[in-house]
Amino acid sequence: MSFFDRLREAATRNGSLLCVGLDPRPDRFPDEVLASPDPILAFNRRIVDATRDLVCAYKPNYAFYEAQGLEGLRALRGTIDYIGPEIPVILDAKRGDIGATAEAYAQAAFEVWGAGAVTVAPYLGGDSVLPFTAYEDRGVFVLCHTSNPSASELQTLRCGGEPLYRHVARLAGRWSECGNVGLVVGATYPQALREIRELAPETWFLVPGIGAQGGDLEGAVAAGLRPDGLGMVINVSRGVCHAPDPRQAAIAYRDQINAARRLPSQAPEGILSRPGGTSRDGLILDLARIGAVRFGSFTLKSGATSPIYIDLRLLASHPDVLGRAAQAYADLLAGIEFDRIAAIPYAALPIGTAVALQTGRPMIYPRKEVKGYGTRRAIEGVYHPGERAVVLDDLISTGESKVEAIAPLVEAGLVVRDIVVLIDRESGGRETLSAQGYRLHAVLTLRQILDLLVQQGQIGEEQRAGVIEWLASE
Repeated sequence: MSFFDRLREAATRNGSLLCVGLDPRPDRFPDEVLASPDPILAFNRRIVDATRDLVCAYKPNYAFYEAQGLEGLRALRGTIDYIGPEIPVILDAKRGDIGATAEAYAQAAFEVWGAGAVTVAPYLGGDSVLPFTAYEDRGVFVLCHTSNPSASELQTLRCGGEPLYRHVARLAGRWSECGNVGLVVGATYPQALREIRELAPETWFLVPGIGAQGGDLEGAVAAGLRPDGLGMVINVSRGVCHAPDPRQAAIAYRDQINAARRLPSQAPEGILSRPGGTSRDGLILDLARIGAVRFGSFTLKSGATSPIYIDLRLLASHPDVLGRAAQAYADLLAGIEFDRIAAIPYAALPIGTAVALQTGRPMIYPRKEVKGYGTRRAIEGVYHPGERAVVLDDLISTGESKVEAIAPLVEAGLVVRDIVVLIDRESGGRETLSAQGYRLHAVLTLRQILDLLVQQGQIGEEQRAGVIEWLASE
């Protein structure tokens, strides 16, 4: 059986996603353990005996054994032998090197120590990971977004227009040719956990940060659980090993995890509907929360009365939501070939700037009014005729204003094929653009927004029907 087959079997058999970290600290051992001829092994055996039927895995941290010299290393091997094959063992060694060194590290982890899986740092790229994945029956957990406070110093740096941890998550999928790569994602960063689950829907996550580090257990489970109720190995070390009663502590953690697994939010739609996410549903709830989507009676520029008003200019005053919207735009843009973003004034200017920062692509914008002084330019920013410009705006109704905004871009020699908006009001704009030879890409449609707000109880079905009827009559 592969490592992840054995992990799934253990999690199912014990009804648990709890992983107990075996991090021995002799200065905290009870007197009866210290009196043993092999205190470290005696301590670990005590923990394993108390929790064997409560866990899906054990995770010894190599550093604590190495720190005790040869005695500690002998205890490590004795501990893994004592656990046996029924419960998977993840050796937390965080290896990261290349060539013959990486091969030696892999040999040590799997052949010398007998671990079922090992943690690996990907900073040196695939060369530092593939010697481990070559052991097809063993697991490799790649550090993606760790639980420590300074994780953001490197792991959130922009790389190709997105945080580095998202890039690592995608690379890990390529490295997993044998299906034996998982990811380390800390419970202390539930937003990152949610994003990575969307990028890697089937991958097993090793999740540190619960217990002494203060991670939100319920939030982590909601963000990271797969639809099948599996996919997470939730590690607790000190909270179990050094508890007055390790068995009772493990039971408490297992039960808390299982209670979170049973919440409605374990389903994909529940995960997406949590405010603060970068998903479609999370973004909708964010927009409603900040008042960018409102219901009532509103007089539009045309003089018509509308039962709904969408004001995406408010995004500029809510940088957290603006950032999530920018990421949603960036996800759409990933499938489009373009050289520059052309943001349409005025609502799309702050959005376009955020997207440019997110993607690392330059932004230009066509002026609504050409100045009668200075450069008298119709398009602000640097561009060259023949370049491809993707037009970005906040929303689309009939599409007529988009055609008008595209005209000066085309006159300047830019090539325009695609228009990207956050919201399609479904008022004929897609058809208008298509007739002109343009493609519309929308993060959200108005009906998607209405459907979710009904589902979440924020508006009634009758109110939704009223907006839909009004749209049909426009």
